[in-house]
Amino acid sequence: MTQLKNQRIILTGATGGIGIELAKQLITHDCKLGMVGRSLEKLEQLAGQLSNNSDDITLIVADIITQQGRQTIIDKMEESFSGYDILLNTAGIMDFTSLLEQSDERIEAVFQTNVIAPMQLCKKVLPYMKLQNKGHIVNVGSVFGSIGFAWFTSYSTSKFALRGFSQALRRELAETPVKVSYIAPRAVKTSLNSSAVYAMAKEVKMNMDSPDWVAKQIIHSIIKNKKEKYLGFPESLFVRINAIFSGNC
Repeated sequence: MTQLKNQRIILTGATGGIGIELAKQLITHDCKLGMVGRSLEKLEQLAGQLSNNSDDITLIVADIITQQGRQTIIDKMEESFSGYDILLNTAGIMDFTSLLEQSDERIEAVFQTNVIAPMQLCKKVLPYMKLQNKGHIVNVGSVFGSIGFAWFTSYSTSKFALRGFSQALRRELAETPVKVSYIAPRAVKTSLNSSAVYAMAKEVKMNMDSPDWVAKQIIHSIIKNKKEKYLGFPESLFVRINAIFSGNC
């Protein structure tokens, strides 16, 4: 079991739907929180909603898809908290469209944000975590990363890749003190979803969870040191079924 008190946490995607709720709940655990986002205004608005000692929060304006942005995260955490213990990757983008209608540039952007940037940020934090003999990398994926959904082709594929990366990295670090977790919510009610997604979800009766519930489950999974966690039933069961019978679909 991991106690979050005084843990130095990098939270990417802090101003997104899940990220906002994670920030609100994490800070109640008396951790040191580095909130990463591209907009200083949004970060300041979020900080204003948190009731805590301001010394426990640092705002990091950075774009994780750039090398400079990732270095800014490291520099700011070292300046504010003398390092970091947990990397919580929640930043992501999504499209609900057919593959033929999605531009090549957008496909690249989805993979850059959802897979490549988190991988490169993990690589960035690993030397320090190994040196201090502790660390926890937490990648927030999706049930869509285990079940390929039509019209979410690039998003599903990117989350499949993030899941595979998390599993491979966990095995690579098995003999080290650095832990790797992959946590996969089902559909979540956030601004990431377009009106078309909500209309589709209503039509097919898709289960959708609130961001605050999802954030609570993510934090609980971190505390319990879960290697992999799929949120929501029956979707968590469908993940297992799909793993066995995916070739028949």
